[in-house]
Amino acid sequence: MQQQTLAEAVQCTGIGLHSGKPVSLRLVPAPPNSGICFVRMDLPGHPQIPARAELVTSVMRATTLSSGDATVYTIEHLLSALHMLGVDNCRVEMDAPEPPVLDGSAKEFAELILRAGRLQQQAERNEVRLQEAITVRDADRFITILPYDGLRVSFTSVNPHPLLGIQYIDFELDEETFLREIAPARTIGFLHEVEALQKKGLGLGGSLENVVVYSDDAVLTPLRYPDELVRHKVLDILGDIFLAGPVRGHIIAVKSSHALNTALARQIAGRAR
Repeated sequence: MQQQTLAEAVQCTGIGLHSGKPVSLRLVPAPPNSGICFVRMDLPGHPQIPARAELVTSVMRATTLSSGDATVYTIEHLLSALHMLGVDNCRVEMDAPEPPVLDGSAKEFAELILRAGRLQQQAERNEVRLQEAITVRDADRFITILPYDGLRVSFTSVNPHPLLGIQYIDFELDEETFLREIAPARTIGFLHEVEALQKKGLGLGGSLENVVVYSDDAVLTPLRYPDELVRHKVLDILGDIFLAGPVRGHIIAVKSSHALNTALARQIAGRAR
């Protein structure tokens, strides 16, 4: 398969999920073999931060990348859309450290990419194909990837909330399945966590418009899927794992998080070299 970039530049605006700050984001076509690169247009010299697993510096509630003094965070929703719509090379220009949350899913990012169109390039896609399983564990949580001719994700979510409990999904993923079953799944939040998160400077841009919020005994946001939580977990994996490049494999995860996802991406990237 050939590498792809966007056919033209597209942009959107909004506020960051955690920062609550306004941001303008522009997706710009990029040359072959340049990968996905975030560019902080608001900083002197417009520093660039390649979307690579070894540049992950924080996984608190989101995935953060840093290069030198420049940082971007909550990049997993955009990366999942770029990953599953086959965009290998793209310059992501931002005038703030966090992309817009939009509706809390990858749906609007996917629509933005589809509106731009994709352009095939004269370079072969460097897909990562595994020869053996790789597993990352943390107590009762784990994520593993097995050699597989395709991309499949099986995820088990275990949550003590009475309306959530155990949720499981298993999808063979391609562009169509992603757009229909995964991209619209939004971030989940809990009412009892709001104050604590905001004291840490997190969740400042969250609202019922971009987060599925649960109180102690009710869901305050109409659901798009009965199991929206576990679908969003798959969305996060697809974004985080793209830090290792376009990967073929069967990912099996139980209670995985950004920490485990990105740790797996680092191991995959290390073996691919």
